[in-house]
Amino acid sequence: MPEVMTTTPQAPPSGYARVLAVPEFRAVLAAHTLSLLGVIVAEIALSVLVYDLTGSPLMSALTFALGFLPYVVGGTLLAGVADRHPARRVLVTCDLVCAVCVVPMTLPGAPLAVLLALRCALAVVSPVFAGTRMATLTDILGDGDLFVLGRSLLRIVSQSALLTGYGLGGLLLTVASPRQALLVTVTTFLASAAVLRLGTRRRPARARDGGTLVGDSLKGARLVLADRRVRVLLLLTWIPPVFAVAPEALAAPYADDLGAGPLALGLLMCALPVGTVAGELYAGSRLRPATRERVALPLVCLTLLPYLGYALRPGLAVSLLLLVLSGAGAAYTLGLDQWFVRAVPEELRGRAMTLLTAGLMTFQGVGMALAGVAAELAGVRATVTGAGLLGTVCCVLLAVEARRTESRDGAAQDMTGG
Repeated sequence: MPEVMTTTPQAPPSGYARVLAVPEFRAVLAAHTLSLLGVIVAEIALSVLVYDLTGSPLMSALTFALGFLPYVVGGTLLAGVADRHPARRVLVTCDLVCAVCVVPMTLPGAPLAVLLALRCALAVVSPVFAGTRMATLTDILGDGDLFVLGRSLLRIVSQSALLTGYGLGGLLLTVASPRQALLVTVTTFLASAAVLRLGTRRRPARARDGGTLVGDSLKGARLVLADRRVRVLLLLTWIPPVFAVAPEALAAPYADDLGAGPLALGLLMCALPVGTVAGELYAGSRLRPATRERVALPLVCLTLLPYLGYALRPGLAVSLLLLVLSGAGAAYTLGLDQWFVRAVPEELRGRAMTLLTAGLMTFQGVGMALAGVAAELAGVRATVTGAGLLGTVCCVLLAVEARRTESRDGAAQDMTGG
């Protein structure tokens, strides 16, 4: 009697594996990694190049600051690009524009003013690219749990790149000049453009052209901000990072207060991203979508509480633990992502997500600046403790408002008059 072969059906992929099983998302993730590496190398190389040209620590720091401040320009005046044109075309064009902006930086004799102006141009383009990519995820993954996990993976890659990218960038500068290192940035932007062009489908624009680009962008921003539910979700995305960046912005003086060396400084810079990656991985792979939404508001209220431990003058080990715990609380973003994409009408998604990205980067830059001012007046420990206290109060108030706006029927239609 012939032997009957039986096969056990394979279980469908779960968690992040479901997202990685989508070929188009893999292309978006690869392009994100390439462009992110390019940005990191550019930040390091430009700061070193500007310092070599000027000998001024202030000008070198300003180069980093220029990576934050122009975001609000691109995020408000150019946001309409994300909805008025096919997403793939916008993404590829943004990568090519960034590559073109970096090429003059590699030329010997490029004036300082040109370098800073081109750095601003990169920062103006960035929110348009990021917002369009975020909206594109809803086309590729839908607007449910796959979208949330896809967004989470992009954030995890970003945090992981911060952990390794600056070290690799510094290593690159030991064997190449800053201008030569910038050629790597040009290559990564071009590679990202090629991956997006070949690895993603062409889809039509979400909205028809409606007047001038700037007018359409500002109209979109008004429609987004006019909706109470979306407004509170934007603030929940923007406000916690204002306070969360305080330990990162003050890591160098805090390490000095501890009497620790460069290794301690590196650990302090890494602790928050490590906690963030761990929290997102756990929430994305172990918690159900409904659970992630249920714990989002409690987590946002708790995420800054560990900073209060700075008032007890902890040593290095306890300080690192506090930062890791705070970073893990950032898993609340998975719940916010689901609420946000559910609340915004499809025809406004590109503009809404560009505005979200621009606001996030701008508020982080403001938070770093405010932390520096506060530390000058009150000291590092008091500043971080104050950030934890004031930030928690703000988060609780926003969470209460978010709960009030939670049960709305037809809210998305109200934004467009439908």
